[in-house]
Amino acid sequence: MQKSQIRKIAVIGTYMPRQCGVATFTTDFCEALSAQYPDTAICAIPVNDTSEGYPYPSRVEFEITESDIESYRQAADYLNINRVDLVVLQHEYGIFGGPSGSYILELLRELRMPVVTVLHTVLDEPDRTQHKVLAEVGRLSDRLVVMSHHALNVLNTRYQIPLEKVIYIPHGIPDVPFVDPNFYKDQFDAAGKVVLLTFGLLSPNKGIEHAIAAMPAILEHYPDALYFVLGATHPHVRRRDGEAYRLMLQRLARELGVEHAVVFFNQFVRLEKLVEFIGATDIYVTPYLNREQIVSGTLAYAVGTGKAVVSTPYWHAEELLDEGRGVIVPFRDSAAIAQQVIWLLDHDADRHAMRKRGYELGREMIWSQVAQRYMTLFDQVRDQRLLTPQAGNISRRPSRASSLPPLSLSHLQRMTDSTGLLQHATFSVPNYGEGYSIDDNARGLIATVIMEELGLGSTEQVAALAGRYLAYIAHAFNKDAGRFRNFLSYDRHWLDDVGSEDSHGRTLWALGMVIGRSTDEGHVGLASLLFNRALPAVVAFTAPRAWSFALIGIHEYLKRFTSDRGAQRVRDDLADRLMQTLSSNRMQDWPWFEESLTYDNATLPRALLLAGADIENTEYTDAAINSLSWLMNLQFGEDGHFIPIGSQGFYHRGEERARFDQQPIEAYATIAACLTAFRETGDIHWHVQAQSVFDWFLGRNDLGVSLIDPATGACYDGLQPDWVNQNQGAESTLAFLLALLDLRAMEAELLAEEAARVAERLILAKEVSVHA
Repeated sequence: MQKSQIRKIAVIGTYMPRQCGVATFTTDFCEALSAQYPDTAICAIPVNDTSEGYPYPSRVEFEITESDIESYRQAADYLNINRVDLVVLQHEYGIFGGPSGSYILELLRELRMPVVTVLHTVLDEPDRTQHKVLAEVGRLSDRLVVMSHHALNVLNTRYQIPLEKVIYIPHGIPDVPFVDPNFYKDQFDAAGKVVLLTFGLLSPNKGIEHAIAAMPAILEHYPDALYFVLGATHPHVRRRDGEAYRLMLQRLARELGVEHAVVFFNQFVRLEKLVEFIGATDIYVTPYLNREQIVSGTLAYAVGTGKAVVSTPYWHAEELLDEGRGVIVPFRDSAAIAQQVIWLLDHDADRHAMRKRGYELGREMIWSQVAQRYMTLFDQVRDQRLLTPQAGNISRRPSRASSLPPLSLSHLQRMTDSTGLLQHATFSVPNYGEGYSIDDNARGLIATVIMEELGLGSTEQVAALAGRYLAYIAHAFNKDAGRFRNFLSYDRHWLDDVGSEDSHGRTLWALGMVIGRSTDEGHVGLASLLFNRALPAVVAFTAPRAWSFALIGIHEYLKRFTSDRGAQRVRDDLADRLMQTLSSNRMQDWPWFEESLTYDNATLPRALLLAGADIENTEYTDAAINSLSWLMNLQFGEDGHFIPIGSQGFYHRGEERARFDQQPIEAYATIAACLTAFRETGDIHWHVQAQSVFDWFLGRNDLGVSLIDPATGACYDGLQPDWVNQNQGAESTLAFLLALLDLRAMEAELLAEEAARVAERLILAKEVSVHA
């Protein structure tokens, strides 16, 4: 069993029990992937050519109606919502609706995840519509897979698809032993006889009449020879023409006097039975008439299982039968078919050598090997999408007058119950199973303090939320340890005795906000008690982010209790440690606190900047601005949109940076740091940067999609390479709300400053007027 990072793959095509070659391939493909990679979910999305559909197995999750274009759009919506990591499209013009199967383009254009398309037909002389459809499929696919090397050149020269976008992977085949045909012959009353075989769904382009016409000459040399024609009539042919083609073949056999030697098996057989038919075969015959046939599953089966083959020169046959793995005869040439069959039967050593060469090649084609090659490709495509996202239509930054959406607390209230703020949501619905965390309740408390300060929201509503979050924090304090617990289950059982250092520091930040800004004396009193009990533990912490969160909390606390020497000492100690950490890790091309950029990155220079400003240490403030400037340059694309460090791997010095998934908390931390830099330096550049980062929430991001629901105030849980995480958890929602509130607070400050300047000018003008 193999491993892959991909959690779920959806395969679009046709699927058994529908009778067609693509359905057989898709079914075997899914089964092989599932067998080799049991930890990856493989689901099928078949296209139905009848209104009744088919009795599919449980692997089928959604069905597309071939002639209904809306069904394709719904399938895209289903795949996007259900967190499919990668889509595999089995492409054949005839299985999709619209001119030349064009309806499938409606689905592909809506997909957010990577798409790998397996091409079952590549026409060298397409009509205009066929060319347009396949070229667009190529454009919308991350990679194309062909099962013939000839198709590589056709795609490049005829369809202008770059060769680096196309990969060859052979048609998969079952893994069967190399056996003597006589082992199986008695099952078909063919013991001691020569068996020729053609199998597959019958249709006029198969040219079987030419193989039947060769039988009189073959029987002259081998009177006991039998020609098995195995397969039901293709359903589309049967609906249009009935059994006319089969009846014509049977009539031809009678007219030639070979009806006793031509045996029709009018059935669509399962793999187990098919292996027995192939096993009993001495020579496999493919008298197909279409030179442009780019792949033949039946031919792949025959060659790979060690059968001698006589075939017409269609593209796949010319390639697969090269190097002595088969014999090529002209199209529609019965005499040549007879001549080559007789020669092979006359020369046992040559025939068996041909069989061996085919079987050896087939070892590379067995489904277990082919599945691994596909999954290697899928992992590469997925990794590439992580580095180079599917570009959306990134809008220009809106004017600042209209860019800040209204404040709505609907989702925050939905996520809050009588205990506190729930951590996670499934879509927009609170997920009780994940319980509560002190991190989110601390963030919620910070938000309510800012709302109280700005006079936003209902006074009663904001006060109630603040009280709920503060109560959770108080309940979480472990007096014996002097630390805060973090996680509480929905049935109110603590899941830890001591939370992380980061969660403790963030809680001090929230308590400091209450102490420094709130006018609710009851809240201030409780927050002060908790702050003073919890602060000493920080001295033993080793995590730079925990120091940073605590430094911001101390900064807020000292707004009220300016002369608290104990808090000042802790501040000075943490600031010095943070500066030492920066000094010991920074390099000319990496002016950062650690060897990695991980999460909540901008909080580190923000905390150092605040501490440096408070203690008037320019070394700290200069170093903080330098680090923050470097981080900002790193996180903006060429077109000026924000690209936070991705949490799927982060960014380690000297290694490749992760682009996804992009988390709202990074945007908020960066906005808060930029606004702090603006306040401390007065440089308007920092305010503009903060506004540009906020646009990430509104849709100016790698996918060009908004992450927020302005009606409820909810925020989605982040950007993947090709889709938005549809869950609306507490951390993401509060990251958006806090970013919005910080920008609102800055607007209020700027308006107040402008009002003060206007008042000052009016006073000055009045004084000048009096003196005049």
